[in-house]
Amino acid sequence: MGGAEEDGEFGKMKIILINYRYFISGGPERYMFNAKELLENKGHTVIPFSVKHNLNQKSDEKYFISSVGKGNETYFSDYKFSSFKDFFKVLGRMFYSFEAKKKLIELIKAEKPDVIYCLHFQNKISCSIISAANKCKVPFVQRISDYGQICPNRFLYNSKKNMICEKCVQGTLWHSVIDRCYGSATKSFIKMLSVWFQKFYGVRKKINAFCFTNQFAMQKYIEAGYPKEKCFLLPTFFNQNLADKNLNISYEPFALYIGRLDREKGIETLLEAFLLNQKTLKIIGFSSERNYEDELKNMVANKEHNIEFLGEMKFNEMQKTLAKCLFTIVPSEWYENLPNTILESYAFSKCVIATNIGSLKDAVKEGETGLLFDRCNAENLANRADYLFENESEAVRMGERARLEVEGVYGMEGHYGRLMDVFGACNQTIIGRRK
Repeated sequence: MGGAEEDGEFGKMKIILINYRYFISGGPERYMFNAKELLENKGHTVIPFSVKHNLNQKSDEKYFISSVGKGNETYFSDYKFSSFKDFFKVLGRMFYSFEAKKKLIELIKAEKPDVIYCLHFQNKISCSIISAANKCKVPFVQRISDYGQICPNRFLYNSKKNMICEKCVQGTLWHSVIDRCYGSATKSFIKMLSVWFQKFYGVRKKINAFCFTNQFAMQKYIEAGYPKEKCFLLPTFFNQNLADKNLNISYEPFALYIGRLDREKGIETLLEAFLLNQKTLKIIGFSSERNYEDELKNMVANKEHNIEFLGEMKFNEMQKTLAKCLFTIVPSEWYENLPNTILESYAFSKCVIATNIGSLKDAVKEGETGLLFDRCNAENLANRADYLFENESEAVRMGERARLEVEGVYGMEGHYGRLMDVFGACNQTIIGRRK
């Protein structure tokens, strides 16, 4: 990182932080608020740009763009289109929103930022904001935490066949329509067009830099044609300020799952494994898929088990359970992008059992910070869990090693230095400015 580690290396900057949600609905938003806090603590000014929503955290929304629906919707399935106007507004946000471009230009002229740091713009804001940045000659950096710009369903995963799918990475996007990756053929066609439009529009040429949470995802984007020289590795960090320092770390005989209860997350395999071994499993999370959580609960209904669904929890509440578990499990069946659950587990000295695919096999080091199991193999997962239940000392040993990993590889200072290096690579005038 060179001299980037020293706090005085960078002058006070103005940074516009863009995301299509300004409230926490998942990992990307948790990162957004953590990054905002980190940058502000270093003396920078962070200005949010997002979409108006009833759940938004308190902020000056003068330049936020209008909500698509009534301002209560989080996922696409929540929207109820009452008019053609609403429908075409959604299409505009998927392709090119003149409102978003106009609002961002107004914000840039008012604040005169040094750089724009964008998380998600797809579907709710549109790539028109890149035109705004280019027009105003402001460096534009995007953090990528899914595969939405090279895969219409964002996951490189076929939920109908429950299999990894990379057809669109180097082939044609028409595969997503043929396989109906986004539900119906019509929805899949529209989503395919939106991804194609971004490619046609030249997103990969007009954005100055792309930050990836893991090496695996970065390689997939490079395979899909993203310029290697614009791609930077920027792992997520754990915000130590959020952890309750008064919590005692203990190792009680139960496993813990934290996250969305959706198909690609491998929850069915997880439930099958704990129906097999009859050990105690606690599940924290909710489903973004309608009725899917009920399907999961029906899987274990009227069967002998020790599985408990605890529902959705805020981090302050969730960490109390995390501090007590023996280990956590990440059974994902898609190529995850360094989930926060792993870092949170490490921070609380808990080892992780994870699927042996994608970035997970790099984030979880076999025998050091956790164990790996074969994708969709419930029996293999049950055996791996049994090993930790029967060898508590090994779970403790790997958990302690995991804590050192999160403090080193995924620390706040390291993340800050790498992020500043990326900003500097986009605009060399940023580096060298002094307080």
